Amino acid sequence: MTEDRGHIRLLLEGEVAFLTIDRPAKLNAVGPDMLRELEDHLAVIDRDRDVRVAILTGAGDRAFSVGADVHAWSALAPLDMWRSWVRDGHRVLERLVSIRQPTIAAINGFAFGGGLELALATDIRIAAEKATFAMPETTIGTLPGWLGTRHLSDVIGTARAKQMIFSGARIDAATAERWGMINEIVPFAGLHSRALELATAIAANAPIAVQLAKAAIDRDAGALEAFAGALAAGAEDGREGIAAFREKRAPRFTGR
Repeated sequence: MTEDRGHIRLLLEGEVAFLTIDRPAKLNAVGPDMLRELEDHLAVIDRDRDVRVAILTGAGDRAFSVGADVHAWSALAPLDMWRSWVRDGHRVLERLVSIRQPTIAAINGFAFGGGLELALATDIRIAAEKATFAMPETTIGTLPGWLGTRHLSDVIGTARAKQMIFSGARIDAATAERWGMINEIVPFAGLHSRALELATAIAANAPIAVQLAKAAIDRDAGALEAFAGALAAGAEDGREGIAAFREKRAPRFTGR
């Protein structure tokens, strides 16, 4: 199944979902409507029990995404930027982080600013040899606005995150791999096939175990509550508690 909504495309092929940022003429810069499209597509993927892995990439051969559309956000008043642009970006990227299925970024070119923030919100990052990475916001008088300061520090460490953000300088794929920003580098022509190969290998494993492993690694507090609640409800005491509630009597708990 394919869903085309503006500049974010969703293709569902069995156990793998493909999300494509499809605005190559603008180097896949992300505008406000695209954030909403991405959020809607992530909700579709998260609800689909058949989908076991999602791959995020950019259309064309130049850019994964050069980030937030400067023309869109620079026209906003400061309060509007806070009310919508920044808060929407936070919400959507947190949605990408917390989606229950593993996510893979196939980085085919430039990953700058908000584009790099999108990549950092995925679980696994594979890059083409020619891919380049930057957080250039300070060069135009601002700073990363979609959780980039936090996620970049988590991935490559505080000192290197400061170096990238303070300088705005680009790094190549080899440096990104050495710093731990990406998992591996592949030739551009083999990027899609390698991402699909990895997605297929993950999808072949027990999906619930994989999804629980993701939540555990990410120390997802909400997931921990869900695990604990499910475990408690499934125990004898949990069943007794529900039975007592339905029968309007005091429960007889046994610690089992």
